[in-house]
Amino acid sequence: MTSSNSNHPDTTQLSYRDAGVDIDAGDRLVENIKPFAKRTLRPEVLTEIGGFGALFEISKKYQNPVLVSGTDGVGTKLKLAFQLNQHDSIGIDLVAMSVNDILVQGAEPLFFLDYFACGKLNVETATAVISGVAKGCELAGCALIGGETAEMPGMYPHDEYDLAGFAVGIVEKNRIISGATIQAGDIVLGLASSGAHSNGYSLIRKIIENNRIDLSTDFHGQTLADTIMMPTRVYVKPVLELIKQLPVKGLAHITGGGLIENVPRILPDQLMAVLQKDAWEMPPLFHWLQRQGNVADHEMARVFNCGIGMVIVVAPDHAENALRNLRASGETVWQIGKIKSRINNQAATILV
Repeated sequence: MTSSNSNHPDTTQLSYRDAGVDIDAGDRLVENIKPFAKRTLRPEVLTEIGGFGALFEISKKYQNPVLVSGTDGVGTKLKLAFQLNQHDSIGIDLVAMSVNDILVQGAEPLFFLDYFACGKLNVETATAVISGVAKGCELAGCALIGGETAEMPGMYPHDEYDLAGFAVGIVEKNRIISGATIQAGDIVLGLASSGAHSNGYSLIRKIIENNRIDLSTDFHGQTLADTIMMPTRVYVKPVLELIKQLPVKGLAHITGGGLIENVPRILPDQLMAVLQKDAWEMPPLFHWLQRQGNVADHEMARVFNCGIGMVIVVAPDHAENALRNLRASGETVWQIGKIKSRINNQAATILV
């Protein structure tokens, strides 16, 4: 009796490409991104892109250096990038989310690595994404020192990809900004955001879907799509310049959790931040989102940055100089509140 199952292997000759992985496409991508990465190089970089590991020498100018690291992605903003076929600025978002995070401890970003994963590598799309990563690194003054491109057939839907980023910075140990010296009476400054940055996009997409929004519609001089996809602002250079000139007590990057949940992360337990809602003008995008989604005020403040992308806490006698310094650097900045003593179970941040 003959079994219907054969123990003999299929004699068809297979290659990695037959399995869905195109090594040649990966090689083309590496060559495409080398010029972008080259523009981000710093003197401390000892290797070029393409090696097994990246070498970075710590400058001798630091007396007692502490390395600060951060990692992040861009969330479901990627879904809109796929839908709109807009891939050239999403890399800026990726860099901004990590370098702004490490900036809050006073760290100068040194280098950045990216992770790009897809089911089938589209070299043109990947090149656009990584060119944005390089642009973000230029804005932050850090080197795009390496990364990983993973082509994994069957893992992702057609023409979709995932992104992650990793930033490493440096700060003198005695200049780490922790928020520990913040006290009642200190002044809260707010730096303007460029839009929704990279947070709240699941809600944004739900609002678009529920209202069947046409993203090609004009919105204050540009398309709604371009407004919603505006890349996250990179605050590194103006804030580092401020830190050189004045003592900064605390910094908070306003990401997921909005103003309500991010400012308390830098406050001592006995303190609270009282923010004046009328101290800055919430950009039209947020008014539009609130109307279209019928979103409550408190929900807006804990999901979106509402126009404030970075919070800075300084002593009262440094506030005017800080405002002047930041405006000279090209930032839009407001005095948005004050630090006060917190009584019993009061919220750590309130908007009045």
